[in-house]
Amino acid sequence: MENIKIIPELFVLGAGPGDPELITVKGYKLLQQAEVILYDNLANKDLLAITKESCEKIYVGKQPYGNFTPQETIHEMIKHYAFTKGKVIRLKGGDPFIFGRGFEEIIYARQHGIKTHFIPGITSMQASGLQDIPLTHRAISEGVWMITGTKKDGSLSADLKLAMQSNATVVIYMGMKQIDAITATYLEENRGNTPAAIIQHASLPHEKCVKGLVKDLPEMAAKHQLTYPAIIIIGEVAGLETQINIFNEVK
Repeated sequence: MENIKIIPELFVLGAGPGDPELITVKGYKLLQQAEVILYDNLANKDLLAITKESCEKIYVGKQPYGNFTPQETIHEMIKHYAFTKGKVIRLKGGDPFIFGRGFEEIIYARQHGIKTHFIPGITSMQASGLQDIPLTHRAISEGVWMITGTKKDGSLSADLKLAMQSNATVVIYMGMKQIDAITATYLEENRGNTPAAIIQHASLPHEKCVKGLVKDLPEMAAKHQLTYPAIIIIGEVAGLETQINIFNEVK
């Protein structure tokens, strides 16, 4: 029997915001070909059904503020399976290059002679349109700031104060643990009446969305039992629903 040469490859693939049907066509095809899948906590498990029967599926997720697989362990698994199985899919929720540490894994793989590929995914903030929240809107928001709510040292990003000075939409990932600090930052700048929204489990059937004002964010989260995974959207676009309702009444 002829030996099959193993070609080590890593595909860092974005699983999208939650709804399995929001994965790209390219991503769908890759899942069908995978020999091994290392999948995250936020990647929809329904996507694993796309794979062939012989595909090895390994959970390497990180529960927010809970149990997690160390990044070093994930790196070692990438190397091990790439050289023993060949085509490894690293399936990550949202887009792996937006607060997803996907590039760290690509760098590691290249350092060990593994060919790498990147397949973008729809990031969670792009699902805000499902709740009538466009990220930009003519004459209201000319741009978007994407900010992490929790840096590596656990603190709130100082970029938030810079973002507040513009009329851009501010989207905060991983910010639920910092929701009090986020609110306080806006209140310090007398911007507590800025429209805001919290979206949890974006694009999934059990999605929750609450809209209000920045000054009320902690109360909104507590009242509606909102927690991670969630994004916080701050800016005039979060208040456009009022205009939509007025338009519908006029019609």
